[in-house]
Amino acid sequence: MIGQPPTAAWLNGRDLSSRRLHLQHGPIDLIVEAFGPTADMQRAYEQAVARFQDILTVLVSELSDLRRPLGEAHPLLRGPVARRMAAACWPYRDVYITPMAAVAGSVADEILQAMLCDTTLARAYVNNGGDIAFHLAPAESLRAAVVCNPDLPHLDAVATLSSEHPSRGIATSGWRGRSFSRGIADAVTILATNAAMADAAATMVANAVNIDHPAIERRPACRLRDESDLGDIPVTANVGTLPLFAVEEALSAGLRRAQDLRRAGLIHAAFLSLQGEHRSTGGETLLASERKAMG
Repeated sequence: MIGQPPTAAWLNGRDLSSRRLHLQHGPIDLIVEAFGPTADMQRAYEQAVARFQDILTVLVSELSDLRRPLGEAHPLLRGPVARRMAAACWPYRDVYITPMAAVAGSVADEILQAMLCDTTLARAYVNNGGDIAFHLAPAESLRAAVVCNPDLPHLDAVATLSSEHPSRGIATSGWRGRSFSRGIADAVTILATNAAMADAAATMVANAVNIDHPAIERRPACRLRDESDLGDIPVTANVGTLPLFAVEEALSAGLRRAQDLRRAGLIHAAFLSLQGEHRSTGGETLLASERKAMG
């Protein structure tokens, strides 16, 4: 899993203000960008690189525990990223979930925290494959594109992230993504207090976008990937064209789950997509459709 040592490389631009930092180690692939005074940006990038050096090796040292489903006893984990993962997934321990459900968001949160130590940045983000931790100083904002089908890239929605709103994390899950899903959503995008919480919640809501239908192909997770933390639990391998009533039923189930999480204070907004149909909760200013955002 670890293979080559971690790498850091600049993307685009000769000037620091127009550069993005690429951090990669094994399956972890981050795009990092900071905005602010030059000295603070330089320090933030240096701190991101330094903190990244042992992220994967420490996670791997606790991997067996991180792949175990949460139960009544909170797992005793040592690494800070591992503890973030367990904390984000803990509210969902009444169903099958392992801390791995929040790994991408937790890594993003950890790197962002390192960047913000003793720096004054206007804006910053750490994008871990679409699970994003971000920082906004007062009066600052960012916009994030939501693409529901990576096979047919299209701007489906835009999340407007403002300093006045409490969200500092955004994450997306679905059967087309990097991780397995028990549901059939093309994508579920969540805004939450941090990226780890958004990551865990996106998994839960995406799992809830579900129905039984002959057009849906499911396989045991371990047959698709030997090391999957889901074991022999069936996951979605393919979703054929569904009738509209089935799409609406699945989206309605997911929307109910998202609304429950909003009421519990676990998320701030959600955008759900399945075969061209969308549902959302949390306010149009947070996750607006493309037509509203661009109009």
